[in-house]
Amino acid sequence: MVKQENVTKNLAVYAGLAVITFITLLPLIWMLSSSLKNDADVFSLPIQWIPLNPVWKNFVQIWQKINFALFTFNSFKLSIIITFIQVLTSSFAAYGFAKCDFKGRNLLFFIYVASIAIPWQVYMLPQYVMMGRLGLTNSHTGYILMQSFIAFGVFLIRQFYTSIPDELLDAARIDGLSEYGIYFRVVLPLSKPVIAALTIFSFVNIWNDFMGPMIYFDSINLRTIPLGIRMFLGQYSTEYGLVMASSVISLIPVFIVFLFFQRFFVQGIATSGLKG
Repeated sequence: MVKQENVTKNLAVYAGLAVITFITLLPLIWMLSSSLKNDADVFSLPIQWIPLNPVWKNFVQIWQKINFALFTFNSFKLSIIITFIQVLTSSFAAYGFAKCDFKGRNLLFFIYVASIAIPWQVYMLPQYVMMGRLGLTNSHTGYILMQSFIAFGVFLIRQFYTSIPDELLDAARIDGLSEYGIYFRVVLPLSKPVIAALTIFSFVNIWNDFMGPMIYFDSINLRTIPLGIRMFLGQYSTEYGLVMASSVISLIPVFIVFLFFQRFFVQGIATSGLKG
């Protein structure tokens, strides 16, 4: 009887999860369906989930009407470079906060992490003025420098590092390793799960960023995919089919990155909350 009740509960849980998953994926399914329609049919009711006459040319025209290839290259360039820098700086700072004992460590960490609560819109203008005085606006270099440090990444990795036994690091010091050697040869190899989690977060955040590139990039040659998609939105008309098609293309790299790191993702998120 108890076993039957457990089976019933499990079925109810799985059914609920299936419904939630379907509701979550519904906008993506609609976007994929709309990418194969003419503009007039995108918002037609009732919704035709499977187009009778798929408009495959939408996926061709997005490369012809705008320089979508250049925008894709720029997005890859910025996302890969910034993700690498964020992971490196966050892991290095997290090691200092977690395993190096110095005066004011906890206070400094608290102040740094507290900056997460400050909305970007608050310091957006001062940041732009500062970059303008340095001559770094309208350049990828300025955007990369602004995104090189992320407090959330330091917090996430620091929580993981606190779970690494201090005895392991002491043994490495006895063997003659410096702090840099311990960081590169002991700590980093053990940090694959949390590094993978931060890689996904950073890559997706930079890849989908719209406000930053819109503010800092005046030249068309510097634009990224989100700004390229916006070019299909005219003052008097919008090419919805092309917007949906380009949005589908822009999701592919995100899925690839997630699939590549997903086996570490859940483990990294779960383990980073063990201690703190």
